Amino acid sequence: METFNLDLPSSILAWITFIPMIGMAAIMFVPKTNMTLVKGITYVATFIPFVLASVVYWGYDKGHSGYQYAQEASWISINNFNVFWRVGVDGLSLPLVWLTTILLFLAVPASETVPRVSKAYFALLLMLEVGILGVFISLDYFLFYVFWEVMLLPMYFLIGIWGGPKREYAAIKFFLYTLAGSVLMLVALVALYLNQPDGMETFSIPAMMAIGGAQGWAAGPELLGMQFTTWVFWFLFIGFAIKIPCFPFHTWLPDAHVQAPTPISVILAGILLKLGGYGLIRGCFPIVPDAFRDNAYILGVLGVISIVYGAYVALGQTDFKRMVAYSSVSHMGFVLLGMAALTEWGMNGAALQMFNHGTSSAACFLVVGVIYDRAHHRDLNAFGGVAQPMPRYWALATIAFFASLGLPGMAGFVSEAMTLVGSFQSPDPRFRILVLIAALGVVLTGAYILWALQRVFLGPLNEKYKDYEDITGREIFSLAPLLFLCVFLGIFPYYLLDWMDVGVIDLMKLLSPGS
Repeated sequence: METFNLDLPSSILAWITFIPMIGMAAIMFVPKTNMTLVKGITYVATFIPFVLASVVYWGYDKGHSGYQYAQEASWISINNFNVFWRVGVDGLSLPLVWLTTILLFLAVPASETVPRVSKAYFALLLMLEVGILGVFISLDYFLFYVFWEVMLLPMYFLIGIWGGPKREYAAIKFFLYTLAGSVLMLVALVALYLNQPDGMETFSIPAMMAIGGAQGWAAGPELLGMQFTTWVFWFLFIGFAIKIPCFPFHTWLPDAHVQAPTPISVILAGILLKLGGYGLIRGCFPIVPDAFRDNAYILGVLGVISIVYGAYVALGQTDFKRMVAYSSVSHMGFVLLGMAALTEWGMNGAALQMFNHGTSSAACFLVVGVIYDRAHHRDLNAFGGVAQPMPRYWALATIAFFASLGLPGMAGFVSEAMTLVGSFQSPDPRFRILVLIAALGVVLTGAYILWALQRVFLGPLNEKYKDYEDITGREIFSLAPLLFLCVFLGIFPYYLLDWMDVGVIDLMKLLSPGS
């Protein structure tokens, strides 16, 4: 399959990232009573980045190693402290940039039913998009960290102001967990910067990868009895693992999801969790590869615990949204397991799982939002027979949850299968036991999803729901593109894998001993 030969300006990534900020600034000058104009600006400010990201995606040279659409300019230069606007994308970051623009655009129509919605809500939504996109394109670690922090505040306010009855508790818990991880990241980042030769300090992520791989880091200060690269690795890992989130750093997620309005849950599950996985493959593993290889089995164990534990706890939930939230803990466990296996199949499966989970989990939260807008509750045991008054909704919900289940023919099946095969191929034979345990999580996933569908849609009709309106055109508009991707990429996964493969190969070279 060929890509288009496009001569795009080097500033294209900056435009994709900052057009939402221009939209945010424009919204601030609109009277708060003119919500029609506010929504119109938000539609435009999210649609243009989606179009540009699509152009970049299809114009990307899949056979080219390294970063494309790169741009570099000096930003902060004081003595030996040099920070650059250094950006670019490869086959691992570009699909996530594209996914971000898709979900932020679809979140706008999904926001129509958010209570107390105001122009501040849409301004924060656009600010959140700036932070997320900035993380995915950054090739300077200081810039990466700035964007990482930028996305923290909008999400805090979007949950804390427009969320459910316990929104303040959920928002503060999210903020404190993420802030704790950010502090550990900052300590590790400063340590890496100071452990470079005098006059040659850099925040360049590719340069740090080169030091960690070919040269190796100089023996820096020990901490808590651990060597320099070991404690740096764990500080970075915990910072990113909180965002994934993997066991035992996951407890903020169910509360945040349950209290967040539907479109914010869509963004949280579809994109923010992927920032943790992306951070590991961009800003942790290849920078301290020796420490990663030494601790890969521990990460594999954490991934398998997340898979089984998340699915088991989801099975016991009666809150529809909390069930989907715990399913994310389980599905993202496959990402960590595939990365830890240190095989090309495992890494490809992990990268593919991040994108596929972004579409299927976002679709599931939209499905939950549809019934919540009508019933004003999410108690799975209080529904029954909803398929009768809402047949179109039933059909679309079934596709969404089967995609989350990983049914053959759906995108999730391909990525989870690749992850398990890649893990079984690991040079560490202990991973074969982990694969067998992870298979239990697949069975539990089928159990909680099928049981949920049975309780909501099948059986005798609860008379309270007999007059419910079927899914509307606006709701289909938000949901249908995600379901299309779930099916299409299950049949044609190479539309992602062809883009990701070169980036995975480059990453595996960095992680190989003696690289």
